[in-house]
Amino acid sequence: MKSSGSMRIGELAERFGLAPHVLRHWESMGLLAPATRVSGRRQYTSDHFVRVMTILRAKSAGMSLEQIREVLGVPGQKERREILERHHAELERRLHEIAASKALIEHIMQCQADDFTQCPGYRRLAESEAGGWNLHENVCLVEDRPV
Repeated sequence: MKSSGSMRIGELAERFGLAPHVLRHWESMGLLAPATRVSGRRQYTSDHFVRVMTILRAKSAGMSLEQIREVLGVPGQKERREILERHHAELERRLHEIAASKALIEHIMQCQADDFTQCPGYRRLAESEAGGWNLHENVCLVEDRPV
């Protein structure tokens, strides 16, 4: 930040790789408090800087702008925690899906089978994601070899 403790809209936007219109949009949505105007120009403070960083981090966690506005605007810690607990549970669910997808991809990258979908190891991984269906019983055409 400048030594004066404030920056113009273009400077703040540039710090985060944003276009200035994004900050104006966030102001219009109530996500970002309107900046003080000096000689007709918006002047942003370190509080705005922290708010923009918070908005961007929440967006990268999958929150919509409406959800972010709700979290930032809720009056009490209890209410904010309830909102965040719901979102946290959703993130945990997504992390599980990502980990399962990663395991399948890692297996495919190492698999020696011509058709990885017929590989017993791959089918066991898929089976665990399919809720217990036995996908490799009497179906596998490839020998079970270490991967």
